[in-house]
Amino acid sequence: MEQYSVRLDGLLGALADPTRRAVLSRLGHGPATVSDLADAFPMALPSFMKHVHTLEKNGLIRTVKSGRVRTCELNHGSLAPLEDWLAEQRHIWEDRADRLTQFVTSPKEQA
Repeated sequence: MEQYSVRLDGLLGALADPTRRAVLSRLGHGPATVSDLADAFPMALPSFMKHVHTLEKNGLIRTVKSGRVRTCELNHGSLAPLEDWLAEQRHIWEDRADRLTQFVTSPKEQA
Protein backbone atom coordinates (compact mmCIF):
# COMPACT_ATOMS: atom_id res chain seq x y z
CA MET A 1 0.00 0.00 0.00
CA GLU A 2 2.84 2.39 0.82
CA GLN A 3 4.48 1.80 -2.58
CA TYR A 4 1.12 2.53 -4.25
CA SER A 5 0.86 5.76 -2.27
CA VAL A 6 4.40 6.85 -3.15
CA ARG A 7 3.73 6.15 -6.85
CA LEU A 8 0.47 8.10 -6.72
CA ASP A 9 2.15 11.00 -4.90
CA GLY A 10 4.83 11.13 -7.60
CA LEU A 11 2.27 11.13 -10.40
CA LEU A 12 0.21 13.86 -8.78
CA GLY A 13 3.31 15.94 -8.09
CA ALA A 14 4.46 15.59 -11.68
CA LEU A 15 1.03 16.57 -12.96
CA ALA A 16 0.77 19.55 -10.60
CA ASP A 17 2.94 21.74 -12.81
CA PRO A 18 1.36 23.38 -15.89
CA THR A 19 4.59 23.09 -17.90
CA ARG A 20 4.71 19.33 -17.37
CA ARG A 21 1.02 18.96 -18.22
CA ALA A 22 1.61 20.93 -21.43
CA VAL A 23 4.54 18.67 -22.32
CA LEU A 24 2.36 15.59 -21.80
CA SER A 25 -0.36 17.14 -23.91
CA ARG A 26 2.11 17.81 -26.73
CA LEU A 27 3.52 14.29 -26.50
CA GLY A 28 -0.02 12.98 -26.89
CA HIS A 29 0.37 13.93 -30.56
CA GLY A 30 3.57 11.89 -30.92
CA PRO A 31 7.23 11.83 -29.92
CA ALA A 32 9.26 15.05 -29.94
CA THR A 33 12.82 16.09 -29.24
CA VAL A 34 13.60 17.94 -26.04
CA SER A 35 14.61 20.98 -28.11
CA ASP A 36 11.28 21.00 -29.95
CA LEU A 37 9.39 20.72 -26.68
CA ALA A 38 11.48 23.38 -24.95
CA ASP A 39 10.90 25.91 -27.75
CA ALA A 40 7.31 26.36 -26.55
CA PHE A 41 8.37 27.57 -23.09
CA PRO A 42 10.09 30.79 -21.98
CA MET A 43 12.84 29.16 -19.94
CA ALA A 44 16.42 28.04 -20.31
CA LEU A 45 17.05 24.49 -21.50
CA PRO A 46 18.55 23.36 -18.14
CA SER A 47 15.37 24.51 -16.38
CA PHE A 48 13.22 22.71 -18.92
CA MET A 49 15.28 19.55 -18.50
CA LYS A 50 14.27 19.45 -14.81
CA HIS A 51 10.67 19.09 -15.98
CA VAL A 52 11.67 16.32 -18.40
CA HIS A 53 13.52 14.48 -15.64
CA THR A 54 10.53 14.77 -13.30
CA LEU A 55 8.21 13.32 -15.93
CA GLU A 56 10.67 10.54 -16.70
CA LYS A 57 11.37 9.74 -13.04
CA ASN A 58 7.65 9.31 -12.41
CA GLY A 59 7.21 7.05 -15.43
CA LEU A 60 5.06 9.41 -17.48
CA ILE A 61 7.50 9.64 -20.38
CA ARG A 62 10.45 7.76 -21.82
CA THR A 63 13.45 9.41 -23.40
CA VAL A 64 15.89 7.98 -25.91
CA LYS A 65 19.19 9.62 -26.68
CA SER A 66 20.68 9.29 -30.14
CA GLY A 67 23.92 11.22 -30.45
CA ARG A 68 23.19 14.68 -29.10
CA VAL A 69 19.43 14.46 -29.62
CA ARG A 70 17.09 13.29 -26.87
CA THR A 71 13.60 12.27 -27.98
CA CYS A 72 10.67 12.02 -25.59
CA GLU A 73 7.54 9.91 -25.89
CA LEU A 74 4.57 9.20 -23.68
CA ASN A 75 4.68 6.10 -21.55
CA HIS A 76 1.19 4.82 -22.28
CA GLY A 77 -0.45 3.24 -19.29
CA SER A 78 1.57 5.23 -16.78
CA LEU A 79 -1.56 6.93 -15.46
CA ALA A 80 -3.19 3.62 -14.50
CA PRO A 81 -2.51 4.06 -10.75
CA LEU A 82 -4.11 7.50 -10.88
CA GLU A 83 -7.08 6.19 -12.85
CA ASP A 84 -7.52 3.39 -10.29
CA TRP A 85 -7.41 5.85 -7.39
CA LEU A 86 -9.91 8.17 -9.08
CA ALA A 87 -12.25 5.23 -9.72
CA GLU A 88 -12.07 4.30 -6.02
CA GLN A 89 -12.82 7.87 -5.00
CA ARG A 90 -15.70 8.12 -7.47
CA HIS A 91 -17.19 4.91 -6.06
CA ILE A 92 -16.89 6.19 -2.47
CA TRP A 93 -18.52 9.53 -3.28
CA GLU A 94 -21.28 7.99 -5.40
CA ASP A 95 -22.14 5.67 -2.49
CA ARG A 96 -22.25 8.64 -0.13
CA ALA A 97 -24.46 10.61 -2.49
CA ASP A 98 -26.78 7.60 -2.85
CA ARG A 99 -27.07 7.27 0.94
CA LEU A 100 -27.77 10.99 1.27
CA THR A 101 -30.45 10.80 -1.42
CA GLN A 102 -32.02 7.84 0.33
CA PHE A 103 -31.96 9.67 3.68
CA VAL A 104 -33.49 12.83 2.26
CA THR A 105 -36.22 11.09 0.25
CA SER A 106 -37.27 8.40 2.74
CA PRO A 107 -40.38 9.07 4.82
CA LYS A 108 -39.65 10.37 8.30
CA GLU A 109 -40.54 8.13 11.22
CA GLN A 110 -43.04 9.43 13.77
CA ALA A 111 -41.69 9.52 17.32
